[in-house]
Amino acid sequence: MALKQAQHTISEAEYLQGEMISDIKHEYVAGEVYAMAGASRNHQRISRNIFAALIQHLSDMPCEPFAADLKVKVGNCFFYPDVLVACGDDQGNDYYTDQPTLIVEVLSKATRRTDKTLKLHTYKTLPSLLEYVLIEQDCVDVEVFRRSANWLSEHYFLGDDVTLESVGLTVSVYDIYQRVNNEDMRDYLQQLQQQAL
Repeated sequence: MALKQAQHTISEAEYLQGEMISDIKHEYVAGEVYAMAGASRNHQRISRNIFAALIQHLSDMPCEPFAADLKVKVGNCFFYPDVLVACGDDQGNDYYTDQPTLIVEVLSKATRRTDKTLKLHTYKTLPSLLEYVLIEQDCVDVEVFRRSANWLSEHYFLGDDVTLESVGLTVSVYDIYQRVNNEDMRDYLQQLQQQAL
C-alpha cells in the first residue's frame, strides 16, 4: 500500500489515538503521518494466499499470523505490514506488536522503494525478526531476507518452493501467486496447458 504525503508532525500518542477513530489507515515515521492507499486485486490475492497458508500451518502453534491491520512498532515508527507473524506476543498492545518473527510486504510501484529501503533497514533492527519477505505483484518474484543469512536476499520464481524458516513453512511460488493475473502467471499457465496436450 502506498504512502501518501505527510500532513504534519504529531506525537506517537496522538497517532495511536487518531488511528483508533480513523476510517483510513496511516503509517507513522518519526512524527510524520502518511495515509495509506488502497490495494489492487493482485495485491489482495497474494496477501490472502500467504496469509491462508500461514493460518493453516500455524493453527496449533504459539505463533499467530495477522493480515494488514496489526501495526508493527519499531523505534519511532509504526507500519502496517501486509502479513506478519508474532510468536508468544499476547502480552503487549492489542493494536500493534514490537516482536514480529516474520514480516511480508507485497510490492507495488508506489511502495517498492520504501519497502526495500526504509522498511528493510528499520525492520532489521527488531531483535525478534527472523525473516522479511518481499513479493512482487506485477511479475513473479519472491525475495526473502533472513537474519540467519546476515540479511542477504534470495529470490524465488515459478517452479520453486519457498521455505519460511522462521515458522517452518514451505510453500510453492505458484501457490503464493494463485489467481494472480500478471504476464508471468499467464505465460506459466499457458505453458502448463501446452504440456498437458
